[in-house]
Amino acid sequence: MLKLISICLLSLIGSCFSVIAFSVIAYGEEETVFGHKRAYEGMVVEPTLPVATDVPDRILASWKGDPATSFSVTWRSKAGADAVAEIAIAEAGPKFVFQATLFKGETSELKTNLGSVQMHSVTFNDLEPGQLYAYRVGSRRTVELSEKDQKSVEPATADYAWSEWIHFRTAQKSEGNVVEPVRFVYVGDAQNDVKSHWSRLIRESFRDAPRMTFMLHAGDLVNRGNNDQEWGEWFHGGSWLFASVPQLAIPGNHEYDRDRIAAGAGVVDADIPKTLSRRWGQRFEFPDNGPEGSTENIFYVDVQGVRIIGLDSNREVEAQTDWLEQVLQNNPNRWTILTHHHPIYSSSVRRDNPELRNTWQQLYLKYKVDLVLQGHDHSYGRSGPIDLQLSRKLEKEENVATGLRVADESGGPVYVVSVSGPKMYDLKQYPEETIKSNPFRQRAKDTQLYQVITVEQDRLIYQAKTATGQLYDQFTINKDKTGKNRFADQAPSPKVTRKDQ
Repeated sequence: MLKLISICLLSLIGSCFSVIAFSVIAYGEEETVFGHKRAYEGMVVEPTLPVATDVPDRILASWKGDPATSFSVTWRSKAGADAVAEIAIAEAGPKFVFQATLFKGETSELKTNLGSVQMHSVTFNDLEPGQLYAYRVGSRRTVELSEKDQKSVEPATADYAWSEWIHFRTAQKSEGNVVEPVRFVYVGDAQNDVKSHWSRLIRESFRDAPRMTFMLHAGDLVNRGNNDQEWGEWFHGGSWLFASVPQLAIPGNHEYDRDRIAAGAGVVDADIPKTLSRRWGQRFEFPDNGPEGSTENIFYVDVQGVRIIGLDSNREVEAQTDWLEQVLQNNPNRWTILTHHHPIYSSSVRRDNPELRNTWQQLYLKYKVDLVLQGHDHSYGRSGPIDLQLSRKLEKEENVATGLRVADESGGPVYVVSVSGPKMYDLKQYPEETIKSNPFRQRAKDTQLYQVITVEQDRLIYQAKTATGQLYDQFTINKDKTGKNRFADQAPSPKVTRKDQ
């Protein structure tokens, strides 16, 4: 029998022989069959669910109002101008549906490079703090069901195409203290090959912190802000967890894109200015509490004793400064965390943002901001408390028995630059002889990272993890009753040698 099979294989046509040869190379050679030349942008941006239907998809939850008593949801559908949503307190069995409350959604058209769709949004108000809810969203059908199907379903399903029921938990009510720990995942730029490379990282972060309070994206979620298939890839990566975990985001420079559709046919790119992606205000439901003229690209959210402030570092830095000072000055919360795309201190070559240091940084120091989370540089860098770091006072820390390196006094915010996607840049060189040049204590290149941050009443714990879930960096900030911080550097070991820096 084996002899007969061998004769048959030898007589196969050339195409079959190619398959056999392929298998040998794939499993027996060090060089890959496909000959990868680079880690990113080697793939076509595939249309991932580009065609909208009546069934809601790309569902995203966020906060437009008070996180303790409300949350907001956006989704898209093909053409129906009528959208609704239902919500009820979640129960162990299915009878919660009898207690569901109906909310009317808002609808607007979004013209994309792949055609027009309807964007829908709804805000659920008057909810109970700290409560687990089940919700679903629906879009009116543009294609009627058959008579048989209409008779077999409830009227709501005959009229509307629905999502699944999705769980969402409201935050605890707080007057400024951390009434319950806040845990969130922060990521830098996803941007390139999002479906191929970013999906594994964002899903690993959920495996790491499944009970997280929210996710935070520090800009450059996609490479081209008006390219619909790239947003399809982003939603493919986040999948159902974007509908269940609140998403906060600020725009990066790649969310500013040329609006070729609004410009019309025949207009060359050079004559089309880059503006904030058309979909930003329709996709994300963030608080309308930014400076005049902002469109949910600048905002703040108070969550269980933590104030999260999002800035747009792409434009009008000076114009945001007065608003920022008011938000920092009138802040009842125990902890303050800021995010913007461009770093105060750059970690990669040929990058620097002195305007941000000359404007916003002084306010961070004045109002004792605890942590600043950034992106843009496609590498990793993390400072100590910046005043102590640049004065090199952290070099005189006491080495305690646990091996922790501790700073005994407050010294300004800790700055982080991180990247979650596959596009990587080389690290910036900081001359050893320049005493105040290197702001970073921990750095990395060619490493995809996500960060899990836990904020308690008197302690902030920061962990940076690789895409495989391995701990790369860690520190803790302890805050005393007067608001003074004590910083403990708990990085496992230096990952970049002095000569690399």
